[in-house]
Amino acid sequence: MSGGWALARLLLPEAALVLGALAVLGLDLAWLRHRPDGVRLRAASAVAAFAVVIAFLFVWRVGSSGPAAAGGLVADPLATAARSGVLGLALLALGTVTAAPTRRNPSEFVAILLFATAGFTLMAAANQLLLAFLALELASLSLYVLAGFDKQRPESAEAALKYFLFGGMSAAFLLFGFSLLYGFTGALDFPAAAAVLAARPPGPLATVALVMVLVAFGFKVAAAPFHFWAPDVYQGAPTPSAALIASASKLAGFTLFVRLLWPAWGALPVAAGTTAPRPGWLSVVAAIAVASLVLGNLAALAQGNLRRLLAYSAIAHAGALLLGVMTAGAFGPGPLLYYAATYGLAALGVFGVLAVVEGDSDGVARPDRSQRLEDLAGLHQRSPLLAGCLVVFILSLAGIPPLAGFWGKFAVFAAALRLDGPTGAMGGLAILAILLSAVALYYYLLVLKPALVAAPPTG
Repeated sequence: MSGGWALARLLLPEAALVLGALAVLGLDLAWLRHRPDGVRLRAASAVAAFAVVIAFLFVWRVGSSGPAAAGGLVADPLATAARSGVLGLALLALGTVTAAPTRRNPSEFVAILLFATAGFTLMAAANQLLLAFLALELASLSLYVLAGFDKQRPESAEAALKYFLFGGMSAAFLLFGFSLLYGFTGALDFPAAAAVLAARPPGPLATVALVMVLVAFGFKVAAAPFHFWAPDVYQGAPTPSAALIASASKLAGFTLFVRLLWPAWGALPVAAGTTAPRPGWLSVVAAIAVASLVLGNLAALAQGNLRRLLAYSAIAHAGALLLGVMTAGAFGPGPLLYYAATYGLAALGVFGVLAVVEGDSDGVARPDRSQRLEDLAGLHQRSPLLAGCLVVFILSLAGIPPLAGFWGKFAVFAAALRLDGPTGAMGGLAILAILLSAVALYYYLLVLKPALVAAPPTG
């Protein structure tokens, strides 16, 4: 009974989100089905915001109460911080829903957003292979639907199809990798699997399992060379969906990634006598980080489509975030979480500006108004406040001090330099990321140029 109560207590945030989603659907079905879409959207958003706030309060009430359900879920400082960040980003994403209203079924859109958020919070607390997979798929299936929600636009349908196909492939890799890991260790919990891996040589089975998991998470966090879905999804998905994918999805994904890699595989050293943990997967993650940093920043330079530019920017940030994953064994996940949260806030803020631009004239969301860089022309004259917000968000993405994005990058890069020094492998990765930040600053300024310098379009 005590174990069941501990599990129920740990799942209170997810229960609040799911009940909130059901309340949104029930309210719309019972009373608001024949009301104007604007009324339905505002009512659904208000109920959803209340559910998110209640879930946030539950997260802090649960606190760091430890594991539940035989260790399958855990409430520790990492889970508390990640859950809180996810809920905060989801609450802000609801603001983009009201700024860029969906054309049809607004209550269903908000309810699915809450289901996705429940998946994110479960990912942050998962400490077991099976629960991690179920949480990841709950979030992923919800995001597939959200990406294709604007059924009147072929781009949205294409985005959902590509996202689903690549996501389904990554789910197959992840499930296969988890099954191999379970077959090798006979354990579902991350700590138990780590104990088995530390007690005997890993062997080829554990190595194949590790490769499968790395490939799957590479797809999930849009790291190169597993990024192919990201530009099309960012371009075609409704703005609130893209905002959620760019923010809360990243934070939850990297939290699960670091929780799985370090406890389960962190005990596999490649060199004896080193002062910092050196697991065997470090070189593979480093290669993915380099590919993401180089490809993301260089490909963004050639983009004339604003959303695709943001997608390649997200790929570059994923490479930098992987540095935080690699340093988490020595310095903890704090730098990674802070960077992921600040990046999520800035990316969500940019999409919030695009949401307002989409409904600028008549209040109806038209994503074609926020596709090209030229669509921001004259924003400083049309809305100085909106242009000022865009400047803050873009410069935060670029890592310009004293904005939060700078401190997020500083925390991760400083941890990498402390781990190896500027002449070591991790230090070299940090220096590469710093140099490519100058490239990133150029294409971020290309976003600000039409918004702050160009005249508004005539006619």
